Amino acid sequence: MTENPTAATPATPAGVPFPAATVLGYPRIGPRRELKKALERSWAGTLDAEGLTAEVGALRAATVDRQRELGLTEPAAVPASFALYDQVLDAIVATGALPARFSDLAGSDGVIDRAASFVLARGDVARGPLEMTKWFDTNYHYLVPEIGPETRFSPNAAELLAQAAAGEGLRPALVGPVTFLLLSKAEDSAPEGFDPLSRLDDLLPVYRELISELGRAGATWVQLEEPALVADQDRGDLAGVVESAYRRLAADRAESDPALFVATPYGDAEDLLAPVARSGVEAVHVDLVRGGLTAEQTALFTGEGAPALVAGVVNGRNIWRADLDAALTRLEGLRDAGARVSVATSTSLFHTPHDLEQETALPEERRRWLAFADQKIREVAVLARGLAEGREAIAAELDDARAALEQRAAARSTRDAAVRERAAALTESDWHREPAEERRAAQAADGVAGGLPAIPTTTIGSFPQTAEIRAARAAHKAGRLDDEQYVGRLREEIRDVVALQEELGLDVLVHGEPERNDMVQYFAENFDGFDVTDHGWVQSYGSRCTRPSILWGDVSRSGEGLRGEAFTVPWIGYAQSLTERPVKGMLTGPVTILAWSFVREDQPLGETADQVALALRDEVADLEAAGIGIVQVDEPALRELLPLRRRDHADYLDWSVRSFRVATSDVRPSTQIHTHLCYSEFGEVLSAIDALDADVTSVEAARSRMELLDPLQEAGFDRGIGPGVWDIHSPRVPTVDEVSTLLGAAAEVIAPDRLWANPDCGLKTRAYPETKAALTHLVEAAGRVRAEVAARGAGVSAQEPSRG
Repeated sequence: MTENPTAATPATPAGVPFPAATVLGYPRIGPRRELKKALERSWAGTLDAEGLTAEVGALRAATVDRQRELGLTEPAAVPASFALYDQVLDAIVATGALPARFSDLAGSDGVIDRAASFVLARGDVARGPLEMTKWFDTNYHYLVPEIGPETRFSPNAAELLAQAAAGEGLRPALVGPVTFLLLSKAEDSAPEGFDPLSRLDDLLPVYRELISELGRAGATWVQLEEPALVADQDRGDLAGVVESAYRRLAADRAESDPALFVATPYGDAEDLLAPVARSGVEAVHVDLVRGGLTAEQTALFTGEGAPALVAGVVNGRNIWRADLDAALTRLEGLRDAGARVSVATSTSLFHTPHDLEQETALPEERRRWLAFADQKIREVAVLARGLAEGREAIAAELDDARAALEQRAAARSTRDAAVRERAAALTESDWHREPAEERRAAQAADGVAGGLPAIPTTTIGSFPQTAEIRAARAAHKAGRLDDEQYVGRLREEIRDVVALQEELGLDVLVHGEPERNDMVQYFAENFDGFDVTDHGWVQSYGSRCTRPSILWGDVSRSGEGLRGEAFTVPWIGYAQSLTERPVKGMLTGPVTILAWSFVREDQPLGETADQVALALRDEVADLEAAGIGIVQVDEPALRELLPLRRRDHADYLDWSVRSFRVATSDVRPSTQIHTHLCYSEFGEVLSAIDALDADVTSVEAARSRMELLDPLQEAGFDRGIGPGVWDIHSPRVPTVDEVSTLLGAAAEVIAPDRLWANPDCGLKTRAYPETKAALTHLVEAAGRVRAEVAARGAGVSAQEPSRG
């Protein structure tokens, strides 16, 4: 064992050193999605509050036991990071930060209970829920706090204490105060220019009380997560704000108070690392997968009184095995420089599936390349043992990891010469279409768009996936339903969906996507270079989960020849044969396929995106050849992958926009290209959305109450736009008046021949009764606004009337 006399463990308020091995969090949905199922039974009224508490408690206890079994055995090594719905919602509840429109949810003591928190998350009959947006550059969605000058803060540690009670010696976790306010938006009643961070002085005493209460309950460490420190924030005074905040939290603590551990995941905190490290907190996490440490920064963790350096060397966001040799070398260097080093993941593991051992159907060759959450904990534990006892103690594990990495690097299956040659041959002409005005004229004269009314109505793509459809898919996969029977069942569903849309009066129809299990996995199953999992679920938001596919090799459509075989045309073409109205072809874009998959890291993302784009280009061409005049290529993840540092934006936007245009540019001018984006700050990527060169863009707008209108107007955006008027992520059905108000506001800014009426997103997660009701209201509202615009003399009266 290598001694490090300069890195003696300093005394902490609770007298417990930081554990040698830890993670920032663990998948909380359950290995068989137990949390999802319990929540949804609770919301459906088939599981009472006591039953929900019991099931959640059992899952949390099992989660703690599993992490300890995998090697996190020291006190405080396991984080009590078990958010029931969302970790930011937990912080809202813990601090009592209720927006005024929800003030009635607080009890007489000001406490927000579990039932009230679900109203914040999901809305109720009278009001919509909190806005939801992407958590940094991930596919997780968080609920956005609304803070104003009058927002009352009060400590409520009940849910944090319940999470910490899942086992002995856990480390409670909470979104840090600076990140909480930086992620907040100004409440509607706040004066113009109000900055939620201006309330930090009022919030810090609440955090102090929460920390103290957790200490009185037995916590020896508390984890405060500050990922906002790794993203550009446009505040020159932020370093001083951060240091002052944490000095206040670290100062004058009682003997029973826990030690403070501040985490900075998802990137490099850069100049904001030093203010945290010198503030008096006892441990600081650094993401060493996406970031690094200069010699000057390393020195912050050396010497008497320096905080422990919690080194995030195991990737918490992707599923490839760690290079244990390289990670251990890095850890040894930090230790030898004088730091007191603990080993950790770069982020919480809730971005990864639970356990690779469940994936028995994956090819053994590729299983050796992978590590899910359980395997990553083992990697952390192995590295901690190697750091403490020397390389000889983990020689077998080092050898096995080294052999797996070498085998992957040498695997011929990851490279396809024909795919690479085709991508290398791309030129600028391959991602340019005719000018937008020329296309608009062609679409009006020769395309299906020429027969549409002003403010046409449509949906985003999917219709409800019923239990019967899911059962048919499972039966077909299990061999209980043959191909002919399965195709017949799906065609029956498509007929019903088309008939329903005609009945409702929608102008542009979709086939409903009954054949698709997921908007990315379906494509992965029809592309070479991908694997899919059976149990690889990760949380997207609340009870919603997704199974990211694994992109491990060069990508092309499956089937004979380089172009492979069309796989969406049979379904969409069949839908078009059933109706005279236009049916949209529905595809998922290259950036979203990358963002919602676990992607290979042995080549630049831009190269992989070009391969996916070419596979999609072939599908777009086949849809057009089959008579589909509108093709929608969804890119809801365009903003999601935007780097957290602005200096990296240009390179990302260059390859991401190019890949979309490669996929969509090989069509006639009369073919109308649509795209869709959701749950992101629209204004931040407006120039990139314009550069996509799509004819029509639909985007989330209902939950944010049309916030996109101002940036649209400022930018002079003149393409077709469909701002969502129904928030499908909430179970409530908007009224005709609500939809009319939103659509009317849009019509004040967007010309009626460019404006579309549509929901925020696909309808896969909704039930048919609410879908029918909401779409009925949408069509009625569109007709109302169309008439109002005509009455104002905007020229709409000359347009064809609505089919509704």
